[in-house]
Amino acid sequence: MTAFVLVAGCFTGGWIWQEVAERLRESGAEVHPVALTGMGDRREEAVPGTDLETHIEDVMRVIDGVDAPEVVIVGHDYGIHPVLGAADRRPERITRIVHLDTGMPRDGDTAAQLVPDEEVRRQLRDGRSGQPGSGESGQPADGGGWWIPAPASDQWQRWGSTAGLTDEALTMLTRLAAPQPAGTLTRPLRLSGVVTALPATGVLCSGNGLNIALIEDLVAGGLPQFQHLARPETSFFELATGHWPMLSCPEELAEVLLGAAEGEGHRITPSGAVPPYLRPFVLDVPERPRERVGRIDLYIPDELDEPAGDSEPAGDSVPAGDSERPRPAVVFIHGGPVPADLRPTPRDWPSFVGYGRYAASLGVVGVTLNHRLRGLDDYERAAEDITEAVELVRADPRIDPERIALWFFSGAGLLLAHWLAGPPSWLRCAAATYPILAPLPSWGAVDPRFRPAEAVSGAGRLPIVLTRVGLENAEIAATVEDFLAAAKECGAGVEVIDVPDVHHGFESIDHTDQSRRAVAHAMRSVLAHLRD
Repeated sequence: MTAFVLVAGCFTGGWIWQEVAERLRESGAEVHPVALTGMGDRREEAVPGTDLETHIEDVMRVIDGVDAPEVVIVGHDYGIHPVLGAADRRPERITRIVHLDTGMPRDGDTAAQLVPDEEVRRQLRDGRSGQPGSGESGQPADGGGWWIPAPASDQWQRWGSTAGLTDEALTMLTRLAAPQPAGTLTRPLRLSGVVTALPATGVLCSGNGLNIALIEDLVAGGLPQFQHLARPETSFFELATGHWPMLSCPEELAEVLLGAAEGEGHRITPSGAVPPYLRPFVLDVPERPRERVGRIDLYIPDELDEPAGDSEPAGDSVPAGDSERPRPAVVFIHGGPVPADLRPTPRDWPSFVGYGRYAASLGVVGVTLNHRLRGLDDYERAAEDITEAVELVRADPRIDPERIALWFFSGAGLLLAHWLAGPPSWLRCAAATYPILAPLPSWGAVDPRFRPAEAVSGAGRLPIVLTRVGLENAEIAATVEDFLAAAKECGAGVEVIDVPDVHHGFESIDHTDQSRRAVAHAMRSVLAHLRD
């Protein structure tokens, strides 16, 4: 017999699993919805010291009381944190961990990092939250609060998609919700590493922005932090609903959980021997010496060259005058997040080396850099790194400090907002290639200042060159369309270069004439804006 241990997310309790539990029991399974301290019918038991460790102990007590030989433990939303903490201490009892529309927290992570409500994240950062009986939702009583008030009926959308919920279900969700002890979100999760060897299943809710296609793209990108998703022991299911499937489609969820217990589900194909980011650049560009200064690499042109390799001509290169004249510069900004210990680092990836050399071959200084976008809460730090790099570039006597272009790739697209909101005079062009231009629905913890669609109204006359790939993930493509709609509304100058038959990261993945033309076209447009 299989026993299911079900752990709910923020503000809810064991009650939320009622219909799912009934269907699982009808199949012959043993079911244990966990009542966490301070949640559900235990809301009166919360005290200021209630935190993640309290909830881990709650889950361990339930596991210890199960007699069934096979225990499948399910964590929804925040619930995955106490689930992983308990599984890390009772690995011999767990046959499978199910991540239900939630993230993949690691050792040292806090649940606050993935809280989607920015106001709540700000309260947690500042040590401000409410107290039982403090009154209005979200208002601290005296600055010494220790709980987060439950959302009002019209606020649940800030915590996840409510797609599929009936009015009755939303009313029940609001009526039975309990305040969340703040310590459960701010205490770091501590893991020894044993849970990584346990079989796992991800149940993705497409209405909340997660789907199997997105996971496949992450794995295909080759970054090491996603490769464990392609383990044979890891499977995936997808539900066409919002963030609370136990209320919106309990019968389908029960069937999925039963399938997960049997090891069923979609498997992800490993990305291959050579990660895409380490494959050769699409253009055959001549080698150029590079100068390394801190986080930046400079590719300095000797003299005006013809376009390299078998690409199409890039048009008129930037006039250089004599060989001593300061040149414009293009700063190429890699995407992310990228793990801090990944080697080689992005400025040594063939694509960025290729872009730097290509720019130098056309008479401008190519600049690549490593910035510290390690996680979704690092965009401000990455923006600071780019600002520092630009200051170094502009201080170089070989570079014209008033003719700089910034070129963003992939996940760095959100950083574009920092420069659109108030473009400095030296910024002659902003470029973005297969950019992500808004936080994806499952991201949550991104500073709201990094929303390019909201910032583009401040771009004024700044030229923007955007390369849009046709074989893009649907969620990423939607962020581009929203940005373009906002740009059109405010009259921003955006040149769109459409490349219909290529993928995200095409300079390394798709070595086709279409790819070569796209790179040359984008470079030609950027250089045009750098001319005197």
